[in-house]
Amino acid sequence: MEQTFSYKPQHVCSSAINITYEDGIVKKIQFVGGCPGNTQGVARLAEGRKIEELIGILDGVVCPRSGPAKTSCPAELAKALKQIQ
Repeated sequence: MEQTFSYKPQHVCSSAINITYEDGIVKKIQFVGGCPGNTQGVARLAEGRKIEELIGILDGVVCPRSGPAKTSCPAELAKALKQIQ
């Protein structure tokens, strides 16, 4: 059964990440705010992939705008996916 999870990212331009998933597969991702081209691209590339695969790909990506937090919208998506697991 499809489920939706909402996550509030820290230290990035996005204010929320909404993830729809089923059986360990991401069905849809919506970033609220952030850099539209980048977040839409990440969301489209993530759809249809396994949660564990995405964590491995996105964890540790850094955006210079995050300052000393050393994170990014993709890295925050990985954190959200870890919470789903």
